[in-house]
Amino acid sequence: MTEAEDGLPSAGQAAGAAVLLRLMRDGRPRTRAELVAETGMGRSAVAERVDTLLASGLLHRTDNARSTGGRPPSAFAFNAAARVVLAADVGATHAKAAVTDLSGTVLAEEDLALEIAAGPETVLKQVSEHGEALLHAAGRDRTDLIGIGIGLPGPVEHASGKPTNPPIMPGWDGFDVPAYVHQLLGTTVLVDNDVNLMALGEHRSQWPEWQHMIYVKIATGIGSGLIADGRLHRGSQGVAGDMGHVQLPNETDVPCRCGNTGCLEALASGAALAARLTELGMPARNSADVVAQARNGSVTTLKLIRQAGRQIGEVLATAVSLFNPSGIVIGGALSQAGEHLVAGIREVVYQRSLPLATQDLRIVQSAAGERAGVYGAAAMVVEHAFTPAELLRHLAPPAARAATA
Repeated sequence: MTEAEDGLPSAGQAAGAAVLLRLMRDGRPRTRAELVAETGMGRSAVAERVDTLLASGLLHRTDNARSTGGRPPSAFAFNAAARVVLAADVGATHAKAAVTDLSGTVLAEEDLALEIAAGPETVLKQVSEHGEALLHAAGRDRTDLIGIGIGLPGPVEHASGKPTNPPIMPGWDGFDVPAYVHQLLGTTVLVDNDVNLMALGEHRSQWPEWQHMIYVKIATGIGSGLIADGRLHRGSQGVAGDMGHVQLPNETDVPCRCGNTGCLEALASGAALAARLTELGMPARNSADVVAQARNGSVTTLKLIRQAGRQIGEVLATAVSLFNPSGIVIGGALSQAGEHLVAGIREVVYQRSLPLATQDLRIVQSAAGERAGVYGAAAMVVEHAFTPAELLRHLAPPAARAATA
C-alpha cells in the first residue's frame, strides 16, 4: 500500500480508513488490537490506517487502555470536533441554519426569515452569508467545513441537487443549487427534500434502532419521509413519501393546489385547518395560528385537529400494511398542537391496519422537533464524506488543508 505522488493517502488507504471510521463513529475508544479483531484487517494495515486518521485529526488518542500486564496499550476514538458541517433547513418563509460537529451536535444555530419565492440566488446567498457568520460564531472557518447540507421545500433530484418542478418555489426548477453554493463557500454541497432530511435526522438522532420508519411532516402541507433498512428511501424519481396528494374517498369535491380534488393535504394540513377556522369566524392565517387556538383551549379547533388526525391515519393505515414500519413519527408545525392530532392518527391506524403490522408499532410525536431537518442535513453530509471515494479528500492533515484553502 503506497501513498499518492503528492504525499496524500492512496485510494486503498482511504477505503480502509472508511471501514475504521464506520466502526469508530460509535464513540467507543479502541486499541489497535481491538480494531484488528473487529475488522479482520492485518496489524500493519490497521496501524497504517490509524496513523492516517490521526494525522487528519479524524481520530485522536484517549487515555491508555487497561493493561493486561506490561505497558498499557494506546486507545483511539473518533474525533467529532475534527471538522464541521453547515446545515440548512429551508422552508417557504423561514430557514434554520446550524453548524454541527461530525456527530451532529449543534455548535451554533440561527432562525432566518426569508421568502422562498424570492428565487434561488437571493435565498441561497442569504443562507450562505448567515452560515459563514455561524462558522465564525462557532470558532471555525471554511477550512474546517467537510460539506454543506441543504433541505428544500419541494421535490429534489438528489443526484444533481436540482429542484424538480417545485410547486411553491418559482424560479427554482432545474437550478444548480450545489454549484451556486459551492461558488459562495467553496466546499461540497448536498441537497434533498426537506421532509426526507427530517426523516433522516429524526432517525439518526432519536430512533436509530428502528430500521423501518415513517416520518410525517404536517404543516402548511403534508409530506413524509421513509427510512428503509436504516437508509433514506427516495424512490425512483425522488418523490417517495408524497402522501399529501393521496386522494381520500368521499372527499372528491375539495380542490387541492396540485390541481386534483380530495387530496389529504387539502383537508388535513395546517393551511386547510386555518382556512376552515376562518370560515367559522375564528381567523387563522397558518399552522401557528391553529396551534395557538388549540393551546388556548378552543374546542372547535381541537375537534378539527382530531379529525385531521383521523384523515391522516386513513392514509397511514394503508402505508403501515404496505411498509410495515417499526415506528411513525409525527412532526411539523401542526404537531405542536398537542396530543389530539397524534391520538386521531393512532385511532385509525390501529383500527384499520393488520394486527400483526401494529403489534409493536409506535406512533409518536417528533423528539428532534425543529432541529430534525438540520440533524438530517448534517447526517447526509457526514455519511457522504465518509464514503471511500469522498474520504480521500478529507484525509489531508489540517495544515495541508489550510494551505490549499
